[in-house]
This record gives sequence, structure tokens and C-alpha cells, in this order.
Amino acid sequence: MTISSAEAPVTARDLFRNRIFVAYWLARFSASFAVQIVSVAVGWFVYDLTRDPFDLGMVGLVQFLPSLLLVLVTGAVADRFDRRAIFAICLAAELACVAALLALTIGRVPVVWPIFIVLTLFGIARAFIGPAVQALLPNIVSGRELSTAIAWNSSAWQIATVLGPVAGGLLYGLSANVAFAAAALILLAAVVLTLSLPRREPLPQEPRTWRTVVAGFDYVWHNKIVLGAISLDLFAVLLGGAVALMPVYARDILDVGPWGLGLLRAAPGIGAVLVAAWLGMRPLKDNAGIIMFVGVGAFGLFTVGFGLSTVPWFSIVMLILLGGADMISVYVRETLIQLATPDDKRGRVSAVNMVFIGASNELGEFRAGVSAALVGAVPAVVLGGFATIGVTALWAWWFPQLRRARRLHGDEFLKA
Repeated sequence: MTISSAEAPVTARDLFRNRIFVAYWLARFSASFAVQIVSVAVGWFVYDLTRDPFDLGMVGLVQFLPSLLLVLVTGAVADRFDRRAIFAICLAAELACVAALLALTIGRVPVVWPIFIVLTLFGIARAFIGPAVQALLPNIVSGRELSTAIAWNSSAWQIATVLGPVAGGLLYGLSANVAFAAAALILLAAVVLTLSLPRREPLPQEPRTWRTVVAGFDYVWHNKIVLGAISLDLFAVLLGGAVALMPVYARDILDVGPWGLGLLRAAPGIGAVLVAAWLGMRPLKDNAGIIMFVGVGAFGLFTVGFGLSTVPWFSIVMLILLGGADMISVYVRETLIQLATPDDKRGRVSAVNMVFIGASNELGEFRAGVSAALVGAVPAVVLGGFATIGVTALWAWWFPQLRRARRLHGDEFLKA
């Protein structure tokens, strides 16, 4: 498969003259920002309630399972219905869930299971919103705007991961009620912005057969470079992710409190934004596969450094570096998926990608929580980092096509 463009991509200044894209970008940023606030507030609230790392793992698991169980539905819905409407409805559902969490904190809920029920519903909304919001982008920008829009679309989430956790920590320092109320107001703004986007013209409908339902999996499976890139990121973050245990580090190891937890959660995003800005100015021109493997291996190494640290500033530096290393994998994977997938399959392929991302993040949080409950937080993080380094070496052997990949936008990279 070859992807080419007869014209050079537009600049960021030209892109942001597109008012539709600006509304989309602000909605995406607002939604991601609110989710980050909720993530920090829920993690601290649950750990305050139970003091059990296993429950922190459950926070991730109940949010991931809907993406896994509904993967054949969420992508098909994004390919058959108005993606803008799906985006708005799911944001409204997330708003309702945050309002429920606010009610639980005001009522001083004494047990954790009602929180898990609300987070499961929150996970269902996120399962539908992921494929729709990813597949919507090529419908609201032109071909010349797409590559620049992809980079800025990624930056919306990355910037939110920098600012959101800091805001979440500061707001939770005031009170849990303030944190959840702020997240609800931001989600309300995201709903309004989404409703300002134009409706999409319906796509030609394929016959409803098993083959069309699993088209996303079929695409990923038969493109070995895409399969290798997605699965490498999956297992690297699944084994090496330490986000779920940050409340443990903030309270029991580094002793930095809710505000410090916000800084810890923000640090990987800072590294990711810096690397994204660098890649935006200096895109990868050659040896993309090797660079990706080096980045994932570095992610594992910096995870080990964070796990062993007992000094707050050094922990933050390690998290910044691992976030930057992880961004290399994100950059390669997202560029491939958005540019190489036909629009009529983009929702289903995005759904598969979201399952991989959810497995690496939310299921990774469950893995971390269980490991910490069994062997302790520090061994769980350190062993996970070493496991990521091992996966990197194994994938370099199993996927030679990915290791030999050179250019992101040429035949040498995109051929299966």
C-alpha cells in the first residue's frame, strides 16, 4: 500500500483557520482534560478509602473491559452512524458518570463497589467515544490538512495529560467534590463544542456479514508492520505501566501528597509533548522501525529508574523521559492507522486500536495493582520495566519487517 500526497501539508497556522477543526480540537482537549482530572481524583479517593493497591488495579480493569467486550460493536457503530452524534452522546454519558461520582463523594460512600459500577459505565462511554472521535478527524479536514491535524490531534491528548493531572491534584487538594465538579463543567463545555461540528454524510453501507464486522481485525492481522507496532506498544505499556501505583508512590514512598501525585501523573505527558513537538518539526525520515524499538526499550529502562527512586525530583525526571520514549511508539502507530486505513473501515480499525491502547493502559493498571498486592509496589514497577525491555528484544526478533521499516510515508514502511 502506498500513501502519497500531491501537495505539501498545511502549516499549523493555516490549519487553525479551519473553525470546524478548532471546535473539534477544543472538544477533544476538554474531554481528555476532564478525564485526567477524574483519573487522579478517583485514584486518590479509592486509595484513601481502602488503602489497597489491588483496588487501584480494579479502577483500570473496570474501565478497560467495556472496550474489549464491545470492540465488534463500537467500531461498527462509528462506521454506520454520525460520528459527531456518537461523540456528543458519549460525552454526555461521561458527564452523567462524573456527576454520580460527585454524589458519592458528597454522600461519603463507605464502600468501593458503587464507584466501580460508575466507572464501568464510564468505561462503556469511553469505549464508544474512542473509535468515533478518531475516525471523525479525516471527515472534518481536507487531505492537505490531515497530516498536520493528526499531529495536533495527538497533542490535544498529550497536553491534557500534562495539565489535567496537575489540575486534578490541586483540585483534589481542595476537596474531592471540587475536583469532580470541575470535571463535570469541563465535560459540559466539550458537549457544547461537539454539537457545533457538522453532521457527516452517511457512508455507503456494507452488507452486515461476519466479514464486515471483523474487518478491523482482518486489516490489522494482515498488515504485519501495523500488527507488530500495535502489539509492541500493547505489551510494553501493559507490563511496564506504573500509573496505577502512583498514589502509592505519592503517599507511601515519596511522601508528596495530592499535589505531588498530580505532578507525577503529569510528568510522562510533559515528556510526550516535548517529543511530539520535536517530531512535528523534524519528522522521522529513515530507520523508523529501529528508532521505535529503541524508544520502547528506553521506556522500560526509565520505568526501572522510576521504580527504584525514592527522591521526588529524580522520579519526575524518569517519568518525563519514559513519556518521551513512549511518544515515539505512539507517533509511528497513529500515523500508520490514520493515513493507511480507508474511511469506511476507519471506525472498526480504530476500535481495534483502542482495545490495544485500553489493554496497555487500563489492563496494565490492573496488572500493576495485582503485582503490587503480591510483591509490593517497588518490585512490581521494577520487574515490569525489565519485562518491557525483554518484550522489545523479542518483538525485534519476531517482527523483522517492523525492525527493517525505514520511512513512515513510503512503500518500504507500508507494505505488508
